[in-house]
Amino acid sequence: MIGTTGIDERPRDPENGAPVPFVCEYDDGRASVRLLNKKRVTQCALSRICGVCGDSLGRPVAFVGPLAEANREAFHFPPVHVECGRALVATTGDAPYGVLGQDDATASWVMVTTGGFDHDRPQPGELDRRPTFRPNSVLETVPL
Repeated sequence: MIGTTGIDERPRDPENGAPVPFVCEYDDGRASVRLLNKKRVTQCALSRICGVCGDSLGRPVAFVGPLAEANREAFHFPPVHVECGRALVATTGDAPYGVLGQDDATASWVMVTTGGFDHDRPQPGELDRRPTFRPNSVLETVPL
């Protein structure tokens, strides 16, 4: 277990004061809800750790993102604990700019729970160079 911290104890974003998730921090001290650290995104996928708190994931696993990501079953933010996902969107989701792997502000967020997922890295020639997470057995989709 990485044993980082819960969302309330996370470092604060200098721009909006929101807690900065584990996956939005860099080893050099940069931290912002606008950033996704690709190294940590991959770490979350391969080690099955939460993108918010950095602790091990159990089941179900949750993904948060806009409805468009849920509809195409491909999320940019790594898997999270259900509780961490709810807290993350509650503290960060109403930003007037793109956060948590989104290019633009997101008007409405959803949470998808699943038993497992696939991690897809971008392929040569793809315009969107962000990795995606694909739930492989959706249990529930709920608005946040």
